[in-house]
Amino acid sequence: MTFDVLAPAYPWVKSVHLMAVIAWMAGLFYLPRLFVYHSQVAVGGEQDALFKVMERRLIRAIMNPAMILAWLLGITLVLTPGVVSWTAGWWHVKLASVLGMTWFHHHLSLGRKAMERGERPRTERYWRAMNEVPTLLMVAIVLMVIVKPF
Repeated sequence: MTFDVLAPAYPWVKSVHLMAVIAWMAGLFYLPRLFVYHSQVAVGGEQDALFKVMERRLIRAIMNPAMILAWLLGITLVLTPGVVSWTAGWWHVKLASVLGMTWFHHHLSLGRKAMERGERPRTERYWRAMNEVPTLLMVAIVLMVIVKPF
């Protein structure tokens, strides 16, 4: 199901969607890095308090709004005539990757809340490894959207 009325707005919707995705990705790259450094400081100290503020502001002021906007505009794009061929297979991989990115966002949000409570449920090494997840998902998404291999 598509809506013809969306066709004239397509370049604008796509542009703002891409900007929202870039902002969201920036947060997904930066928050695990903050967690790496936050894991190294003593609970209750000045640096701990600073990291808590930085992490909370990043997720609430940048990441959450960017993710919501990316999703809303992404849905708008797929409802635009001619954007998605529903018989092609690439969009399944793209959707699965975006769902993975959304899960990762939620995982980071839970990590932030734990850090805010003074807990350290994950190690510095774990957060270093998690810093690679958005890159892998981004590669899959970009290849599916641009190359459309199947």
